[in-house]
Amino acid sequence: MTGLRTAGIYLLLVAGGVLTLAPFLLSLSTALKSPQQFASGSVLGPPAPPTLANFGELFGERYDFVAPIAVTAQVVAVILVGQLVFSVFAAYAFARLRFPGRDALFWVYLATLMVPQAVTIIPLYMLFTDMGLRNTFWALVLPQLFGSPYAIFLLRENFRGIPGDLLDAAKLDGAGTPRILWHVVVPVSRGIIATLAIITVVTHWNNFLWPLVITTGRQWQVLTVATAGLQSQYNSNWTIVMAAATVAILPLMVLFLIFQRHVVRSITITGFR
Repeated sequence: MTGLRTAGIYLLLVAGGVLTLAPFLLSLSTALKSPQQFASGSVLGPPAPPTLANFGELFGERYDFVAPIAVTAQVVAVILVGQLVFSVFAAYAFARLRFPGRDALFWVYLATLMVPQAVTIIPLYMLFTDMGLRNTFWALVLPQLFGSPYAIFLLRENFRGIPGDLLDAAKLDGAGTPRILWHVVVPVSRGIIATLAIITVVTHWNNFLWPLVITTGRQWQVLTVATAGLQSQYNSNWTIVMAAATVAILPLMVLFLIFQRHVVRSITITGFR
């Protein structure tokens, strides 16, 4: 009976793995096909023979996909630094500092998670247009730069789990709030901070609606908008689109492989719980 149960668990895990990897494999397989082979053969069939022509065309003069990748990387890097710095400060204040209305302010701020992004698009667009920032780099990063309710909530819950004795010992040694935050809180929270970093990178690497609205032309075109622009009403260019999707996915997969140990550590029960 135990053997059947174990086999069933492994079967479910394998099925889940196949369902997870299938879209990525289909994207790569399509990207390695020529347009003629894709049009004449089965969508699920393997490329025969594989070709890198789609990737060459993607990074050629016609599409110049290097520029959207560079813009997206810059936007994500700035947002990541801003999100981590401001979220850590705000989360520590809500978790450990005492001031009037702390809990009420936190729950009001957290309630903004229920506001759909689409509701704020028009006011934000009007604001940045009036400020003369439309179609600029800062228009892409400023709305997401100063932390987010989800990030602050995630870090606050983790900071509340740090033993008070550890922080009191640092205070007895003469450490102030900035030193405690940098030398005590951040080191023991590396796992959850790494997890938040991955979530932030993936979220803003895939961001589409706001960059589409606030930018025009190719100067500040991000990866998702550039990929969508590869399709037209009469020509879908699926092999080129899948090549672009594959290029967009690879950095995220590499990032997860590098930080997966920290992600796993952040969701395990540690001595601080």
